[in-house]
Amino acid sequence: MKLLIDADACPREVLRTSLELGRRFQVPVWTVASFNHVIASDRHVVVGGAAQETDIKVMNLAEPGDVAVTQDFGLAAMLIGKGVRCLGPSGRLYDAERIDLLLEERELKARFRRGGGRTKGPKKRTAEEDRRFAGALETLLREWNG
Repeated sequence: MKLLIDADACPREVLRTSLELGRRFQVPVWTVASFNHVIASDRHVVVGGAAQETDIKVMNLAEPGDVAVTQDFGLAAMLIGKGVRCLGPSGRLYDAERIDLLLEERELKARFRRGGGRTKGPKKRTAEEDRRFAGALETLLREWNG
């Protein structure tokens, strides 16, 4: 098993926590980001800036049984189909039942915006989200370590 991080838009605390827990549980952590991001990681993969390039690389690295951290619902859906457990930066575990609903919600909001509507942007990240993420990732890694 390995831990894959979609590091393009990953909050710093999520990245730090992932690297720390990976070391603690002796799980290799792979970070993937475009050349626009500077990531300090032993296993960092730099990709170009083309659309979806990071997602494609994460998909190519992923194997059944891996854990991935991403806030991209589309990438999470593909990874789940490949047998990868996916965790969002807020600590939410994406599963096959919920991901369809999240994708549909994303599409509805995009359609609304294309029609001239405005939606709220993301809220400021909180310490509670950091704690929730750390707890969720630790639980997944403990399950894997048995």
